[in-house]
Amino acid sequence: MHLIFEDLAMQFLPSALIQRFRLALATKPLDKFFLCHVPTQNMENNWNLTNQQACERAKTQWTMATSRKEEGVDAYKIDAAIHSDAFPEPTWPTQSLDDLIMVTFTGRMIGKADHPGLLRLIGARQSAS
Repeated sequence: MHLIFEDLAMQFLPSALIQRFRLALATKPLDKFFLCHVPTQNMENNWNLTNQQACERAKTQWTMATSRKEEGVDAYKIDAAIHSDAFPEPTWPTQSLDDLIMVTFTGRMIGKADHPGLLRLIGARQSAS
């Protein structure tokens, strides 16, 4: 997965290849941090709606979102921890979210039309350096 500037995405990529979402810093118990995809579009879709609901709940309590696909339901099941003190409070990183995203996507940020990741996606030759 790459981050890409909006203007480049619109210029070179079919809309079906573009995913739009927010990134939020999230954690599992014991400070296992990850960047969580938070939907920003198509909120009438139950997958996106329940994902966003789980993310909102997780701001204030330990929350688990699990797919209900095997039940034939297009949504997530949202559960809170039975005991709010089951896990220690997270020790959040001191870096900004922007800094964490930059580190995570180092080498995978498309900001120019000649980026190898973009050229690969559109089937263009890379110039010999």
